[in-house]
Amino acid sequence: MMTCTLDLYTDYLVSSTGPTTAMGLSRLLDGTLSHDHITRWLGSTVLGSAALWRQAKPLIRQAEAQRKVEEFAVFIVDDSILEKVHTDANKLICTHYGQSQQRFVKGLDFVSLLYQTSALALPIAAELVAKNVPVYNAKTQ
Repeated sequence: MMTCTLDLYTDYLVSSTGPTTAMGLSRLLDGTLSHDHITRWLGSTVLGSAALWRQAKPLIRQAEAQRKVEEFAVFIVDDSILEKVHTDANKLICTHYGQSQQRFVKGLDFVSLLYQTSALALPIAAELVAKNVPVYNAKTQ
């Protein structure tokens, strides 16, 4: 029996040119995997930074072994906000200061870490930022 795997699901996400859904993947596979099976797999799978690192580590080690001494390799840290203007606020979706917009933005704040060489760029970590303490600044609010 076929089961949903991280490789199968990521291949579906990468190759899709439109919206991606569990039903869409099920249809693509001619019903081999049901919508419910895919949804249960998505709900049971923890895809955090540790899982991402386990996937990326062998590729990074391979790239390091093949990299010439004069070539560069860097880690890039990015703090981004995905705007969610019409979503109800909670610990993850709340007001953050967006550096690129130079204003406060309601959305999802996340930090990602990318390993990059001249021939390769791999994400190796991603974390959602949850605000546990509300901040009030009388000058700006």
